[in-house]
Amino acid sequence: MTSPRDSAASPDILNDLVAAALKAGADAAEAVSAERAALSVGVRNGALEDVEREESRDLGLRVFIGRRQATVSASDLSDATRARLVERAVAMARLAPEDPYAGLAPQDRLARGPFPDLDLFDPSNRSAAQLEAVAAETEAAALAVPGVARSEGGHAAASSSRWRLVTSHGFDGAYHGSAFSLGVGVIAEKDGAMERGGEHRSARHLADLPSPVDIGAEAGRRAVARTGPRKIASTTAPVIFENRLAMQILSPLIGAVSGPSIARGTSFLKDRLGQSVLPKGVNLIDDPFRPRGLGSTPFDDEGVAVTRQSIIDDGVLTTWLLNSAAAAQLGLASTGHASRGLAGPPGVSTHSLHLEPGERDLDGLMADAGAGLLVTSMFGPSLNANTGDWSAGVSGFWFDNGALAYPVSEITVAGKLTDLYARMQRGSDLEFRGANNSPSLMFDAVAIAGK
Repeated sequence: MTSPRDSAASPDILNDLVAAALKAGADAAEAVSAERAALSVGVRNGALEDVEREESRDLGLRVFIGRRQATVSASDLSDATRARLVERAVAMARLAPEDPYAGLAPQDRLARGPFPDLDLFDPSNRSAAQLEAVAAETEAAALAVPGVARSEGGHAAASSSRWRLVTSHGFDGAYHGSAFSLGVGVIAEKDGAMERGGEHRSARHLADLPSPVDIGAEAGRRAVARTGPRKIASTTAPVIFENRLAMQILSPLIGAVSGPSIARGTSFLKDRLGQSVLPKGVNLIDDPFRPRGLGSTPFDDEGVAVTRQSIIDDGVLTTWLLNSAAAAQLGLASTGHASRGLAGPPGVSTHSLHLEPGERDLDGLMADAGAGLLVTSMFGPSLNANTGDWSAGVSGFWFDNGALAYPVSEITVAGKLTDLYARMQRGSDLEFRGANNSPSLMFDAVAIAGK
């Protein structure tokens, strides 16, 4: 894997872009650069299926004239294009409607260097031939699982990226990251019926990836376990969401505490700040400084300082998630959760989020529940953001006497999230598989719609 080229992140180009915007009439400006180099390889049945290589260098510019703002972006970094970028951005800002909350982040909220080394970059280099070999090895391990009928393909990838932000009020920060991924999808067959299964893992450092054999074997096991699913009658029973998808039931909570949702009044938690929203003893942590974290960062996308925060502390909601605009609208200070691309003003996002684990493993949760539903796949979730009424299509396994009994499919689970969250029980099986992570979660007395 090669590093992105340095031209877009050279010491002068972003500062020159900001200076040109100010000279053209902007009152304030910020420029960002994003560089990426990536190589991915896919195989099917042991044969090379595709190779994709990407090298991109892009610029974004946001300018302010009073309380008017405009953003533009480009992938052509020539002098002429940059000049047009500045001209177009300033012209657009002059015509934009006023936004009373538009502006750069307050200077006193900016992160100050030197920035912490979060160990986000691994210089390990993988050639296309090496990626093809590990993808084929992963696929072969999955196909070797008894009951697996065919492959949907193995894939391996390596990438490197660099992000830099420069503002007219003195912020200049950059960080470098890498990512390595490996996965495979297969189809298992039983009595003429087929079920898909797969496994995919990503990590900042190559050494942190599970082995091809382990990933392939897990993909095959998951596919075979799903064969022969049954339909079940509608009922009310305990439901456990396994750790790899449990964050999906917590993601509505994150949306409900984001500043823009609170400012619009479209949140089922808008009146719950400082109150219990999860059971006592439960902590939901956003830790942007977690070493090698897939969502870790030394500063947010407005240059604001980030901190480790307990969004939920002992079950109590402690904060909204705020960028500068949402903070200004609510009369608060940014919490360092601005998130943006090259174009458009910043939104809000967490960084490296996890729910602290409980004391019982998945078997322990099932044993406590006795009988119920273990959800291993979820699709089509529906949420009423104002009330918290939620439902989702799911599949997984029915368990009885604390042990898995048989696979089930074509099921819908539903409930009011404020009620479900209050009854949440955590497993001990927290794994850091992505930017947001949770142990398995159990909820008693959930409405299950079946046949």
